[in-house]
Amino acid sequence: MGIAVRNEGSKVSSNINVTPMVDVMLVLLIIFMVITPMLQQKVAVDMAKVDNPTSMPDADKEDAIVVAITRDGRVFLGQDKIATSELGARVRDKLSDKPGKTIYIRADARAQYRAVEDAIDAVRTAGVEDVGLLTQKREAGTPAGGE
Repeated sequence: MGIAVRNEGSKVSSNINVTPMVDVMLVLLIIFMVITPMLQQKVAVDMAKVDNPTSMPDADKEDAIVVAITRDGRVFLGQDKIATSELGARVRDKLSDKPGKTIYIRADARAQYRAVEDAIDAVRTAGVEDVGLLTQKREAGTPAGGE
């Protein structure tokens, strides 16, 4: 009587199939590529640099109302570009349910003083008591004159 020998071990494949892993990684890459620009909620502004800035952590909250003034004098309320003449009414509408809230101004260091002053005046005439001017901390070794 002979013993039947089965050779099933030779049929087993020890290779790892990486195709599903590559598919998942490509889907994750596409998701991150689509979502990353949406995370940027600020207008690009080169703020003034100071030695001793005052910390304003409330300016980074999602419900903070931020007015940005660019170098060429454009005014943004959040991400929306608006005219300075409309700024007061738009701020008043946003503050209708939150009286006493601080409005934050992010002005470019090279923006015209007149544009910044007009934006602050528009916000103040809307009934805002507290206006915060956002700045950046000067890096060590940066001259006081800027560049």
